[in-house]
Amino acid sequence: MVEQIEQADPSSNEGTIHVRDFSSISVVTIRRPTAHNAMTSRMWRELRNIGRKLGTNPRTRVVLVRGAFDYFTAGSDLKEFSHMSEDEVDEAFSLMEEAISTFERLPIPTVASIKGSAMGAGLELALACDLRVMAENARLGMPIARLGITIGTPFAKRLVDLVGPSRAKDILFTGRSLTSLEATELGLTNYSAPARKVDYVALRLAKTISNNSPASVRTAKEAIAQCIPYREVPWRPRNNPFWVDTVDFREGVSAFVEKRLPNFKRYKRFQ
Repeated sequence: MVEQIEQADPSSNEGTIHVRDFSSISVVTIRRPTAHNAMTSRMWRELRNIGRKLGTNPRTRVVLVRGAFDYFTAGSDLKEFSHMSEDEVDEAFSLMEEAISTFERLPIPTVASIKGSAMGAGLELALACDLRVMAENARLGMPIARLGITIGTPFAKRLVDLVGPSRAKDILFTGRSLTSLEATELGLTNYSAPARKVDYVALRLAKTISNNSPASVRTAKEAIAQCIPYREVPWRPRNNPFWVDTVDFREGVSAFVEKRLPNFKRYKRFQ
């Protein structure tokens, strides 16, 4: 079954999002092998539209989200941002959050199969899923502090929901990456598996869920959502940008593209 999923992926250096149905399980595969499955704005839009369709498909009981080959997704393509205006960057981040929240709000269970790495928005997509299966050699991280991304409530609350405020601050303030062992201990992931078997374990988990009562599973998801204290926090208005810092973001992206350490000077007066 895993082999069938991989073979079904069309080839494109620009990146594709592919959906393949296996009985009552819909498998969503992110594929951009030349960039560790980093997502462009076009891919985020495609993912959002796929999520909307899955939410209205009566045959789908479980959605499995995965990355092709050896990665989940490295998050948004930062090189794309280097050519955008501030308004375009804000629009791109808003589109990204729309796609992620579309999967988060699906009434049916969602499972993420994480190989290689899930960074930034890639981690957010994984956290938006109900359950996560992570390869033993994979890494998770939210390196926004190194990029001048001024995180909004929707991003922060997914971390706080799972690990609490203090550990969320540690992850966000430091920007460090987490091993599979640490991620599992913190509660960011549910299962750990050898890299070669992570898709198999995730599919087996999805199949177990899909064999259960759809009414029971949907009701359980809804009931649990009502119990999480950090849910349903209002978004800031769209005319109040909060995704990036106008100074630090340009330096952070430039440093990333140039493969150097960023030099954030703006707040030296506070030192």
